[in-house]
Amino acid sequence: MSTPVRRHRGGAVQDRPLGWARNPLTEFDQLLSEMSGLMESTVGGAAPAVAWTPLADVTESDDAFHVEIELPGVKSKDINVEANGQELVVTGEIKEKERKGVLRRSTRRTGSFEYRLRLPGEVDTEKINARMSDGVLDIAVPKAEVAKPRHIEISEKSDSTESEG
Repeated sequence: MSTPVRRHRGGAVQDRPLGWARNPLTEFDQLLSEMSGLMESTVGGAAPAVAWTPLADVTESDDAFHVEIELPGVKSKDINVEANGQELVVTGEIKEKERKGVLRRSTRRTGSFEYRLRLPGEVDTEKINARMSDGVLDIAVPKAEVAKPRHIEISEKSDSTESEG
């Protein structure tokens, strides 16, 4: 019995069997995006705007969490970064460009976006630093002093102090 395979448009055979998805959430997000684009093209852009989540990387070092969010073409004045306890929330809007002529196809996301992140440790919200460079929002969230790992030195007790007493 042969294993079923996916065929791409144009008849090319995919090398992985059905059911071996890359990431189901990514595929679901792509499906929603395609459905949204289909709705906009048939209804004429009258579909209600829904906040979407931009792509991001989160890394952790000994002293901070680093969040890099891809926001190409967004101005820093259109972005809002808030921290409340362990939660970091980045919201904003990518505005639709004014174009001349008829727009035949658009795959770029526009409208409101929201990125929420609950950090796993205590953070120092007073020292959070955010900067925009080349379409990437870089946020450094320092860990609170209590959450930072600390190396404890072990001292040796000498035998001479025990026998003197």
